[in-house]
Amino acid sequence: MIKYTLHKAHTAPKTFQKTLIFYNMLIIVCIACVISIYNFTSYKNDVIKNETNNSVNRIQTLSDRASLAYDEMVNILLNCAERKSLFLTTSLKSPQTDSSERMALYAADVLRDFCAISGYSEYIYKITLYNKDQLLIQAGSSSGSSDDLENITNAPWFDDYLTKNTSQYKLTLEESPFPLGRYANPQIIPLVRPLKYNSGSDPKDAWVFLGISPKLFNSLLDVLPKDRILYITTENGEIISSLNGSRLDTASLIQELASSDAFSGVLRRKLSGEDCVITYQKQLVSGLLMLEIMPVEDMNFDHTVIGNTVVIIFFFCLTIGLILSVLISRQLGAPIKRLTNRLKLISQGDFTRDASIETDDEIGMIGKQINHMSGRISELLDTRVKSEKEKKDLEIKMLQAQINPHFLYNTLDSIKWIATIQKNSGIVQVVTALSSLLKNMAKGFNEKVTLRQELDFLNNYVTIEKIRYIELFDVDIDVESEYLYDAKIIKLTLQPLVENAIFSGIEPSGRSGLIKIHAYTKDNILYVSVTDNGIGISEENIKKLLTDTSRITKSNMSGIGLPNVDRRLKLVYGEDYGVKIDSVLDTYTTITVSLPLEL
Repeated sequence: MIKYTLHKAHTAPKTFQKTLIFYNMLIIVCIACVISIYNFTSYKNDVIKNETNNSVNRIQTLSDRASLAYDEMVNILLNCAERKSLFLTTSLKSPQTDSSERMALYAADVLRDFCAISGYSEYIYKITLYNKDQLLIQAGSSSGSSDDLENITNAPWFDDYLTKNTSQYKLTLEESPFPLGRYANPQIIPLVRPLKYNSGSDPKDAWVFLGISPKLFNSLLDVLPKDRILYITTENGEIISSLNGSRLDTASLIQELASSDAFSGVLRRKLSGEDCVITYQKQLVSGLLMLEIMPVEDMNFDHTVIGNTVVIIFFFCLTIGLILSVLISRQLGAPIKRLTNRLKLISQGDFTRDASIETDDEIGMIGKQINHMSGRISELLDTRVKSEKEKKDLEIKMLQAQINPHFLYNTLDSIKWIATIQKNSGIVQVVTALSSLLKNMAKGFNEKVTLRQELDFLNNYVTIEKIRYIELFDVDIDVESEYLYDAKIIKLTLQPLVENAIFSGIEPSGRSGLIKIHAYTKDNILYVSVTDNGIGISEENIKKLLTDTSRITKSNMSGIGLPNVDRRLKLVYGEDYGVKIDSVLDTYTTITVSLPLEL
């Protein structure tokens, strides 16, 4: 038979010096990474903080300008509503011309002057002053129409705005009530105020209407940086004007801020998958909401500066770590190498003392212990080999000493009964069988024989016991395969099992019995079972049978034989083999031995 041996591929051994350098460099790299990440994070946070402060200032400036424009528009509305000379056209008389015509022209000029003085005239879409049955005056960037009065009064928001007081002028974005022309706006921001000196009781009889174009707020955003994302909305979250408003999905954010009780603040949110900083401010009187959204990735990070800083720190730490690693590894590497070489020699069986590894430092203390250990190992190995040999020999002798007297006692007892009952008949047969038994026993109990030889030896024993018990039992032998007759088995393995079947199983039952011996193999293991139809054994006694040999009586079926067989099998073949017992009271008992199949 050709025997093949596989060898592992040769790999370079890991030395302590390499390991020390590796771990030192790993620590230094981790420190460098932590410092670099900390610096980058600090720098990033500073940039975000500065950008946020700048945004807060921009939103405040935008809010101030929007508040100023709002105040101007409200002032125009109040001046028109409270200026008596604009609507008392019927109370004034003039000798030169018709008073109503003159006052109408005067009122129109005043409206235009109000718009011009405010500085927002181009964003006043239309201003209309109405006094029932007397006066309808209009000015603004949009031309008037005969249908304007009806369009204004029929607008769904007109009645609500007419009844509001000054503190309730929250700006809203409404659909324009005027026909859409070339320069018309689809949406306006309306303001309505009843005339203060109206002689009638119904506010609808005299009022002033101011329609503001959303372009006013577009102009406020035009002066800000073009790359910013800015919104101006109403109190209800309707967008009046925006800058770069289509870049991100902000609908839910605007509604959240519009419904919030806070009037200003800074938020950090994810919008359309981008990390953003949001600054906002709401005006108490007008209800306008102004907010700026700054994606973090768009902020002004100087990647060159932070990159250079990270690289410098990283390589500086790397250099220092490499120098320290080399110095430390050189200092520790030499004595550890000596210890390694010494341990290698010990593993090869060289236990001589090595004085070079015994220095005055901590590693030298390890060296002293290694020398001491090698000496002790040498002594223990010698002692162990000697002790094991003596222990095994002594144990086998003790087992032999146990079984020999027991077997001889039963054999001689059989001869006594034959001589007593039968006078001299059968003595020759018993003596012949006994002679054969003693001859085989004298050769040693740990000898391995074939199963055929063991069964022949057992047949001599059965012959003696059958004469003694006057054919009280029969033996049936079943070997599964012919080749099993050549299987090796330790001598005197089956005799103690049959002996227990006779004395502890069949004899106490008071009836004739049958002992079945079955030899078979499974998974390369030889099993031989001995089954009797005697009194059986209780579950409690089964657990004690192979361990408790303090008493040997016919009532407990333990005897010396079974523990003897189990112990011998375990000594020779290992703890996985031995004796197994299975029994049912008053029915049967099966004792099975297992051992490796040897042919």
